Amino acid sequence: MEEEKGALVQSLIDEVNQIASIGDYRCAVKKEYCNLARRLKLLTPMFEEIRESKDQIPEESFKALVSLKEALVSAKELLRFGSEGSKIYLVLEKERIMHKFHEVTAQLERALSGISYENLDISDEVKEQVELVLAQFRRAKGRVNTPDVELFEDLLSLYNKSNDAAADPDVLRRLAEKLQLMGIAELTQESLALHEMVSASGGDPGETFEKMSDLLKKIKDFVQTENPNMDAPAREKNLPPCSSGQATTDGNHKTPVIPDDFRCPISLELMRDPVIVSTGQTYERSCIEKWLEQGHGTCPKTQQTLSSTALTPNYVLRSLIAQWCEANGIEPPKRPNSSRPSKATSACSPAERTKIEILLRKLTSSYPEDQRVAAGEIRLLAKRNADNRVAIAEAGAIPLLVNLLSTPDSRIQEHAVTALLNLSICEENKGSIISSGAVPGIVQVLKKGSMEARENAAATLFSLSVVDENKVTIGASGAILPLVTLLNEGTQRGKKDAATALFNLCIFQGNKGKAVRAGVVPTLMRLLTEPGGGMVDEALAILAILSSHPEGKSAIGAAEAVPVLVDVIRNGSPRNKENAAAVLVHLAGDQQHLAEAQELGVMGPLVDLAQNGTDRGKRKAAQLLERMSRFVEQQKLAQAQAEAKAQQSQSQSQQPLSPSVANAVDS
Repeated sequence: MEEEKGALVQSLIDEVNQIASIGDYRCAVKKEYCNLARRLKLLTPMFEEIRESKDQIPEESFKALVSLKEALVSAKELLRFGSEGSKIYLVLEKERIMHKFHEVTAQLERALSGISYENLDISDEVKEQVELVLAQFRRAKGRVNTPDVELFEDLLSLYNKSNDAAADPDVLRRLAEKLQLMGIAELTQESLALHEMVSASGGDPGETFEKMSDLLKKIKDFVQTENPNMDAPAREKNLPPCSSGQATTDGNHKTPVIPDDFRCPISLELMRDPVIVSTGQTYERSCIEKWLEQGHGTCPKTQQTLSSTALTPNYVLRSLIAQWCEANGIEPPKRPNSSRPSKATSACSPAERTKIEILLRKLTSSYPEDQRVAAGEIRLLAKRNADNRVAIAEAGAIPLLVNLLSTPDSRIQEHAVTALLNLSICEENKGSIISSGAVPGIVQVLKKGSMEARENAAATLFSLSVVDENKVTIGASGAILPLVTLLNEGTQRGKKDAATALFNLCIFQGNKGKAVRAGVVPTLMRLLTEPGGGMVDEALAILAILSSHPEGKSAIGAAEAVPVLVDVIRNGSPRNKENAAAVLVHLAGDQQHLAEAQELGVMGPLVDLAQNGTDRGKRKAAQLLERMSRFVEQQKLAQAQAEAKAQQSQSQSQQPLSPSVANAVDS
């Protein structure tokens, strides 16, 4: 049973992690899908605590968790389509899409409702978080955001037009802008999404797909006509500038419409390296290679099974395309040197990439000055924009920077760790940094580096710990003690960096005890009371997480925290009142702390918090008031019993002696 529990809980964590990795959602479903993904990510702490617990899961809750796994799989597929599916389809079929969305939401709600949280070994904080998610699912039932009516009507009008009918340019412009189909990359992705949809259905493309494909073609023709020189890596900018060839002889020249036979059926783009597949259809080589790499075994256009994945160059068509380009004053498309697109999606120019390669060679130089200059420049380039972060990582910089973390030169060390911090902003780079074995080196910088290097090492650990599995890796690396040291002795910025990293790491139950044993509680208590109060928010947030752990609760109680917590509940900000009340709820299991809080006059501030606080603050205040009331009642009862006992003893001592006793005394 223990193995089944472990496998089930790990599969639940894996599903949520996969959901968290899904990218941006299409505009038609963005709000609903973002909310759903955010709620599902909040379930991870529950799964982690169940995994860490030694207790068995009750049979009823085990079955509910199995149902939850099935619901998460459904949610993942729904969200993935909302991220990668056809934008046109998502608008035209919004009603059907939202029906499926509500089915999945109801499935999740049913599964979560079937779990007996009181019988699970999870903290109160996590229970409340899951209850909040469940309440949000219930409130979201049947709720639908108002769709963009104009977008739907524009699409529908174009969808219902015959293929030869002229489309209103204003309508096309609105559609291109609202659907974010203004560039070649977006248009190509939309075309691939439509083909993917047909392939997944396993059926005939049918009239619906054909009409959506025609609709996309109209939008693409409009966009290219409006902006003939738009950034189009796939076309090598085939359309000429105004100063070249025949196109310049006429000031009113318009870009000619590309014949359909010259377009790749996948990208709808002018082909530059046309190839024939086994069904006889012709595609742009890079597009059909991508299709095959995704695991498809069918022809995108006909849906026939491919008898072979061999690609035969279509020299005749390539010659016809070249002749057509020359006749229309367009530079003939050049066949690329490599048909496989680069993994990097960076828009860096060749000159910038060359610069990066030169800098990387300097990182391996035997001269410290070369390394220092190169690491400093990479640090700045990585900070500048996302394209640079992708290009630097793709060029192989991460392992080289990791090696420099152990250099005795403090300045090189500082540049290296800060460059890794900037690179980690890109989600894809986080995994590369971890897999390159960077964590021990970052921890070493955190212990021994300059103050700025230590601050940036803490910030890097925070950035990497956003990924849940990295919390375990970083916690096991010995990072928590030096983070507590930085929290204690760092600059204001260093303390902030250390606090955010500790907060994130302590979300994982296994790291809470490590933080307590590293002495974080006395440091947090000092930060709560130091003049200026610049770290109160962070200190209380960490204490609220630690108080759900037995060692944390004990350490906070021993640190004489109750007076400080009562003062925050009385005078703090709404968020700090909420966290102070959360800590006090956990301490309230000890009647000594309850009595102390009562003597300090906490009842009045709690009543105010229960009426005017944040939602969580109100719940915590209500719990405390209930416990206080029970405690007061118990005190009154104990006092009444003591008084009754004393009175009984007194009355017994005052009773007259019996005659027999009196006679015995006289005699």
